[in-house]
Amino acid sequence: MPEVRRRALAIALIAAPLAVLATPRVRLPYDAGLGTVEADVELAGSLCAIATPFDPDGALDLAAFARLLDHQLDGGTQGLVVAGSTGEAHMLDEREYERLLAFAVERVAGRVPVVAGTGEAATSKTVALTRHAKALGADAALVVSPFYVRPTQDGLRRHFGEVAARCDIPIVMYNVPTRTACDMQPETVADLRDTAGIVAIKEAVGTPERIRAIAQLQRPGFVYLSGDDGSAAEAMLAGAGGVVSVVNNLVPKWFRALCDAARSGDRTATRSHVARIAPLLDAMDCAPNPIPVKAGLAELGLCEALVRLPLVTLAAGPARDRLREVLLPLAGAVAP
Repeated sequence: MPEVRRRALAIALIAAPLAVLATPRVRLPYDAGLGTVEADVELAGSLCAIATPFDPDGALDLAAFARLLDHQLDGGTQGLVVAGSTGEAHMLDEREYERLLAFAVERVAGRVPVVAGTGEAATSKTVALTRHAKALGADAALVVSPFYVRPTQDGLRRHFGEVAARCDIPIVMYNVPTRTACDMQPETVADLRDTAGIVAIKEAVGTPERIRAIAQLQRPGFVYLSGDDGSAAEAMLAGAGGVVSVVNNLVPKWFRALCDAARSGDRTATRSHVARIAPLLDAMDCAPNPIPVKAGLAELGLCEALVRLPLVTLAAGPARDRLREVLLPLAGAVAP
């Protein structure tokens, strides 16, 4: 296990301050420039950044997507992010995005929130896609910090403020500097958390310092969701409301159990679940997301391992063998 991840898990189990909160429910009236809208969406616990399956010809595979959705719902997942980075959003054309999101909304049928990935590099494009996701039935929008263009902190404040003001859907901000080359600082999050329509932050920076800083900003109406599987236990023990997870695609029951333990402050159970899942996290470090998770889903017989260029499928070899070796026994084990 990489040393940074070891330290994060150790802190989660030994030294993280316990600030477990009741399940955050976001309910607020806000004016999105289109009239007053009331949002009522629960974003908490174990949420899955669900993969997008393709058939052997490379086309969108909705039959496999149905299996993935059912796998999550049967496993106790409490929310689904559709067409995020794990879902290869930027590999989808407009029609595929529409079909994928509409299918998820219909299949889930209100059992858990469906959160649509709507972040683009330009604010105007983000607004347009976010409005479109609302029209397709999404319960909330996950808006990643603008990628490639590297905005300033003031630019980020203005970007998220504009999206929230012009879109009548709850907004979850998403900070993932390893993918965007832009790191939204806690001070900027603090400035934005009281903005009408902004209901949560998905924070993928998993350092102890960042976890503490963001956890302190959580309040009724503004939820901290971890965006990093390796430090998710630490974040939840520190008070985060939940996690948007990648590994959850493969072992939803076990990840739900981890979230329940960490959010309740049960350190012994959390330690046990972290130890059980850690080898799978290590095995998934073999290639960029979503390459390993797609390979794992194929090993489970849920969909093809195919990804779209410039990503390439995880080839047969030691990494694929290791993934299979740790995944199959865990997926077949009975979770509590």
